[in-house]
Amino acid sequence: MQQLIYFFQKYKYGLYLLFLLSISLGLTINNHSFHRSKFISSTNSFTGGIYEKMSDFDNYLNLKDQNKALIEENLLLRNKISAFRNLTDTIIENTKTDSLNYDQQYTYISGKIFKNEFHKPYNYLTINRGNKHAVTSEMAVVNHKGIIGITDNSSSKYARVQSILNRNSKINARFKNSFHFGTLTWNAIDYNTVQLIDIPRQASFSIGDTIITGGRSAIFPEGIPVGTVISKNNSNTIDIKLFNDMSNLGNIYIIKSFHKKEIQNLEKK
Repeated sequence: MQQLIYFFQKYKYGLYLLFLLSISLGLTINNHSFHRSKFISSTNSFTGGIYEKMSDFDNYLNLKDQNKALIEENLLLRNKISAFRNLTDTIIENTKTDSLNYDQQYTYISGKIFKNEFHKPYNYLTINRGNKHAVTSEMAVVNHKGIIGITDNSSSKYARVQSILNRNSKINARFKNSFHFGTLTWNAIDYNTVQLIDIPRQASFSIGDTIITGGRSAIFPEGIPVGTVISKNNSNTIDIKLFNDMSNLGNIYIIKSFHKKEIQNLEKK
């Protein structure tokens, strides 16, 4: 209390000046329409700026919820695209018989990576989706940039993924601008570079060409992005720069193939 009294005593003239200035400004604004309009305009601009900053801060706090909503929306769109593609193929195949059999081949399940290895010769990832989410072994794992790996084991809530950065990884891939195929492997040197081997000698390609999944397996759909050609080692092996930064992975999609078992059983015979 003593400090408050001391403050008023010390700054009484300045406070009195501010008080008189406030009264004079109030009278001026109330009695002159021009000044009143300018004051209201300035006040609206000031408060608008404050509200904008508050809105930006609120949006920042809600980024997690917004990101989750975007993932769910992307998941819905991916499933619709997959269904539409298969529906289109079915319509074309059944044009002559004038019949339509709807048979979706793939569905997408959203998830997130909890653990990511990329420095070892045999790398694995752990994701937060398991048997209770219909995730089992031998399911493709991708994100919006491209391929990540294949599930090899699962529990109730989690699954382990064999990364493409694994010496045992072998995935069918091809050039985007042709149908020449090869096998995607990793030499355990650079975690952002994989190798495409067993390429036909007649395959024509250039540095910068895009590599995608070939669709000749029962796991990956055709056309999932992989990376770009950066060098040619020998007659049938080339280096591929991955679209994904394998050291910085988060949200993913697990792809379930409804035809996988049928294809695998047929190939075994």
